[in-house]
Amino acid sequence: MPNFKALLVGGPSALPATDRVQLVPTLAEKVKHRFEAGYEHFAHQGEFRTVDGEELAVFHWTMRTAIAE
Repeated sequence: MPNFKALLVGGPSALPATDRVQLVPTLAEKVKHRFEAGYEHFAHQGEFRTVDGEELAVFHWTMRTAIAE
């Protein structure tokens, strides 16, 4: 299964830069990233961006959900 390098854009400004680059298995599904007491959701809308000479799929923030207790 191929992995794609993704850049997470938007969402909470406190989300560290080191968390904003992820390996994802597919571009077709949302990325759900755990942060503080919830999950940040990001979706790919076809955009790509070159960062440090590497092409990354851009996933834009769509919503936040709380962790179920």
